[in-house]
Amino acid sequence: MSFIALLYLFITWGVTAVIVATIVLIVLRSLLNYMDVNPFKWSVRTVGRATDPVIMPVRRVLIGFRIDPKVAPFIAAILIIVAGYLLLQVAGTILNTVQGIIFALKSGRAGTPVAIIGYVIYGLLGLYTLAIFVRIIFLWLSMSHAKPFMRFLVRVTEPLLAALRRLIPPVGMWDLSPIAAFVIVWLCQAAVAGTLLAGWPIRFI
Repeated sequence: MSFIALLYLFITWGVTAVIVATIVLIVLRSLLNYMDVNPFKWSVRTVGRATDPVIMPVRRVLIGFRIDPKVAPFIAAILIIVAGYLLLQVAGTILNTVQGIIFALKSGRAGTPVAIIGYVIYGLLGLYTLAIFVRIIFLWLSMSHAKPFMRFLVRVTEPLLAALRRLIPPVGMWDLSPIAAFVIVWLCQAAVAGTLLAGWPIRFI
């Protein structure tokens, strides 16, 4: 097993451990609330402080949508799983691109420079897809555009989404431009795989 694959395995274990620990704390918090345990007990306050950064933003969003905030722990657990999945996808895309470049350099085959360019473009397109998906989630969570990371996501994804929005008008309250963007990026990846990376492996990990 290569170092890149081992690194990805280590990241996977770490992210999984964090997800499991967070969900256990969320479940424990819900059980303590259900059992009506004294909120001033050290254990209750500790669990509350550990889970507030995850649950409180979700509660605010649910209240804004006039949804019962009691379901906030359940929604928070789902979002933690989604966030972990996205983190693994980002790590996998980056490490797969690095592994592809290393493979191309070591192979000594004709067309190595073209393959390197192909791996870089393919990886960047994968990251772009994730950026659009993360932007959708953050918008649903009503993240402020004043946040630097949110501004970065908007600056990167808006040129494509704005152009598609002019071509594909919203259906009611639903903006269909992200769906069209996903299809376009996927087609671009398929084109890169079929041209620049023809005959080269796409996935390594």
